[in-house]
Formats: sequence, structure tokens, C-alpha cells
Amino acid sequence: MNAFEVNFDGLVGPTHNYAGLAYGNIASVSHRLVVSNPRAAFLEGLDKMKLLKDLGVKQAVLPPQERPDLHTLRRLGFAGTDAQVVSTAAETEPVLLAACYSASAMWAANAATVSPGADTLDGRVHFTPANLLSHLHRSIETRFTTKLLKTIFSNGDAFIHHEPLPSAAQFSDEGAANHTRLCGTHGNSGIELFVYGRKALELGEQGPRIFPGRQTLEASRAVARLHGLKSERTVFAEQNPAAIDSGVFHNDVISVGNEYVFFYHELAFADSEGLIEELKREFVSCSKRELILIPVSARRLSVAEAVDTYLFNSQLVTLPDGDMCLVAPAECCENRRVRAVLDDLLSGPNPISRIEYCEVRQSMQNGGGPACLRLRVALTERELALAHQGVFLTDSLYEALRAWAFRHYRDRLHGDDLSDPALIMETRTALDELSGLLGLGSIYSFQ
Repeated sequence: MNAFEVNFDGLVGPTHNYAGLAYGNIASVSHRLVVSNPRAAFLEGLDKMKLLKDLGVKQAVLPPQERPDLHTLRRLGFAGTDAQVVSTAAETEPVLLAACYSASAMWAANAATVSPGADTLDGRVHFTPANLLSHLHRSIETRFTTKLLKTIFSNGDAFIHHEPLPSAAQFSDEGAANHTRLCGTHGNSGIELFVYGRKALELGEQGPRIFPGRQTLEASRAVARLHGLKSERTVFAEQNPAAIDSGVFHNDVISVGNEYVFFYHELAFADSEGLIEELKREFVSCSKRELILIPVSARRLSVAEAVDTYLFNSQLVTLPDGDMCLVAPAECCENRRVRAVLDDLLSGPNPISRIEYCEVRQSMQNGGGPACLRLRVALTERELALAHQGVFLTDSLYEALRAWAFRHYRDRLHGDDLSDPALIMETRTALDELSGLLGLGSIYSFQ
């Protein structure tokens, strides 16, 4: 069946700032309290989407979430007018205020886990929004993400939406950042690889020593059950604890797969050799062809260098002619050793025939590369037509979004600016106009 992989990218919100909230994410913490540029961040992300669209890859957008999240601040005891809530929080709990102003929903790879109809027992596309329990500023995204996905994919015959997993540490779920689908083509049944950082229900398990393993095995198994995946085509793999301690907070920082190609660092997994043998075996059984493996050795490139440049957080996409393109952060081009790896990749025996470097430095400084910014959804032509069309990127929508950002976004934002009551109305005015521009209706609480 003819199918496409659509990238649904999170539009960077107008409150993009560097609060250093993500423990375990080295870039996020190291840029704490640096002055951000929300307008530049938005335009960088939008230009990346335009690049993918111009390459012939189907591209859509996800609107920013409402920030500040006054609902959460009021639940935590802050009262009065909206301006008073923000003012009091800024004076007494500035970290809480920063969490409720975070634009982290831009990293849509954490929004949900998605299984296409080709893999599921009922033939429908399954969505499970991530609960993102590891950090407060991410966990508050879940409610709106659930609503948004149900709005975009509303046809019950084609799409099914599960509730987020229970809000317990044992079911900590970080979404598609720890999920990779390997298949012959996007329309064929494939292997779904779930990667976890820890086992929550088994005592005595040895995990990372410095940073927490965010995704649990229990959460990954639950999502696979909810999606009705066949056990013989579902693989669970443990992250290498040492890699987590080196800053690999999500698996998409250390590996990337697309259709029948898997590009990964040899130290990505606790048992890389065993995992690769399992993937090869199951892939041949499922797809009747060999899985193309592209490992990068630790001798060639350290985990620290991979994390610093986000090499494996590149987007690996299939072009209309069947060849593949790697969309990599500009930082990969600037690093001599990483650039050498990519130059060799182009000359190797694999279908990657093109590398495009994109500038997403505002996102990178907060700990998210090109792949962090997108949620991958494989859709048939019918399913594509049933999705809400207003979010699909066209040349006219691209121009309209650029103009919208120039009207509404600041070009500098510091942590101290979050106490400015004017920022509340600025963001509401912007989001109110955006929801109309995308044809999504009144999706925000203030509308």
C-alpha cells in the first residue's frame, strides 16, 4: 500500500528561553540563563521544515502550547489575577515559573509514540501521548498534546488515541525519542524497536550512575500492548548506562533508523551485539530483505563527540526517487571528525546519497537537534487525506508563518523577562492568530 512518512514538527513557541531545566541534557544545563532569541529559533525550525518539503518529504506543523501554564501555577497555590500569579511565582519560585513558561513542546519527538496501521492488529494508526514524568516542564505538555493529536487525527475509523500511561515513575514514557521503526517501505509491516533506560519493577538492576534513565521498560511494553503490536515484530533494547551518563538522555541522540537502514553508535546499547543480531533476524523474517547497518565505532567517534554535535539526531528520510538523505545539524559540518564520518557515509555501500546541513542552533543550545523537533507519522494516502489539512506545510503557509513570527516574537528573552506581565498577552495574541491560521479552531484555554 502506498504510504508516506510525514514529519510533524513542533513550531518553536514565543517563550523559548534557556532555563536549564533538563537534568541529564548537557546542552540544556550548560546554556542556563543565556539570552535566547525566540524569533530566530522559530525561523530556524521553520526553515528546516521548508528544506524537507522542498526535498519532497511530506511536512506538517504542530502549534506551540499555551505558555505560561497558569493552570499548573494555580494548582500549585498561586492565586490572584494572571499578572499576580506570574509576579508572585517570579518572586518566590522562579524555577517553577520557568517550568511553566518552557517552550519544550517544540521537541515533538517526545510528544507521543505512533504505530502505523501496517503494524497494528486493527489496521488503524495508534497514538499514545507521552507522560514525560521525568521533568515538570515536560509533564505539563501531555494534556494539550492529547487534545491536539485528537484534533488533527479525528477520524475514528483510521486513527485511535490512547490515554497517556499512568502518572507513576514505573511507567515513565518519553515518546518517540526512544522508538524506531524499521521496514521495507513505509507502507509495509515493520519492526518496532523500543529502547529503555531502566527497568522499574525489577529490584537490583544496575543503571546509569550520574543521570537518570528516563524511559522504563514497563512503559515501552505497555505502549506496545496498547498498539496491538505483534510480539515477534517488537524488539526491546536497553540503553547503555554509560552512554546515558555521557548525556544520551534519549536514544535518538545515539541512533537513527529509516525504512531498511539503521545508523548507530556501537556503544548505544547495553548489548549492541545481541540487539543487532535480533534486529537482523527479525527484519529478514518481516521484510524479506537484509537490514542495512551503519555502525560508528568508539575509536572513530566518541560518545561525547556524538552528543556534542548531535550527529545521530539527524533526520534520515526517504526521497521521492527512493534514495535517502541525512539532514544533519550544522555543528556536524563544523566538527572535523564528524564531518569525516559523514563524508565516508556518502561513499559507502548504502542508500544515503545526500547530506543536508541545517542551522537549528537555538534548539541545539537547549538540547534538541533536527530529529528532536519532529514526530514521525507513517500514513497511507487515505489516512493522509483524513488528517486535518491546515497543518500541512505549503509555500503559502511557510510565508504566512514567517510573517506571523515577525509580528509576534521577541528577538531576545532572558529568564528575568518571564516576570513581565506583557508576555502573557503577547503569547495569547500570537497563539490566537495562529490557531486560526492553521484552521484548528479554539484549541487554547483562553479562547
